[in-house]
Amino acid sequence: MSRFFYLLWQGVKNIFTHGFMSFASVAVITACLVIMGAMSLITWNINAMIEEMQNQNKIIAYVDESYDEDQARALQDKIAEAANVGSIEFVTREQAMENFEADYDDELFETIDPSVFRHRYVITLDDLTQMKETQAAISAIDGIADVNAHLDYAQKFVTFRNIVSIVSLILVGVMVLVSLFIMTNTIKLATFNRKDEIAIMKIVGATNRFIRFPFVIEGLILGAVGGGIAYLIVGGLYAVAKRRLMTTMIAGIFTMIPFHTVMLPLLVAFLGVGILVGVIGGVSAIRSYLKV
Repeated sequence: MSRFFYLLWQGVKNIFTHGFMSFASVAVITACLVIMGAMSLITWNINAMIEEMQNQNKIIAYVDESYDEDQARALQDKIAEAANVGSIEFVTREQAMENFEADYDDELFETIDPSVFRHRYVITLDDLTQMKETQAAISAIDGIADVNAHLDYAQKFVTFRNIVSIVSLILVGVMVLVSLFIMTNTIKLATFNRKDEIAIMKIVGATNRFIRFPFVIEGLILGAVGGGIAYLIVGGLYAVAKRRLMTTMIAGIFTMIPFHTVMLPLLVAFLGVGILVGVIGGVSAIRSYLKV
């Protein structure tokens, strides 16, 4: 235990001994994590917006004209049994006429009889990618005359969501690699002046693990500090961006998700990536100096 605490103290002391290089390491990790966090939050918001648009993209199942209201309502259980059906709303002829008149405020339509409309079901899907299969399944139900589904829009939503997910993953992966590369070289510069000390320790019999441990602790602490600072910066920037958005005209079109819903996973990700990059950077930085 005494040796463990000695090595732990050496790792902490190295941070203050190489103050400028430690600051540079924290700054590098913080900058990369801020960019990664910003991209992640943008992706989160875009995915939330797409999910909301998906919930609004519904299909309409028209009941056969010969069915009265009771017969039409009896079809709801059969529709609910179809795969991928989320929610179902039954709309009577009268309600359909009222909706039509509200959309087209014109005196020409005031004398329309409800009988020209059909009973219908407005159906929300669980998965937009299965819209075509769901449309076919509902169309096969006896009593359903037609199913109106916007397949083109559905495909565009799915394609856009996939592109956003792929691009965000690529960008996050690139930033992790960049952080690791810069962090490794930054710590390597910090250890350059200690190469003779490391060589002497090797000559007198110190193991690689004994020499490496303080650098691992140093990288771990620097990574955790950088991750924590980046988290605070991203949280502050997100609050400012959300406040600015609320004062613009697009606030009614695009709303940002509350930060508290992503606060915990973002903090875990920042600390995890920061510590991982710091530890790997610390280990990689002294690898060449251990070959004596």
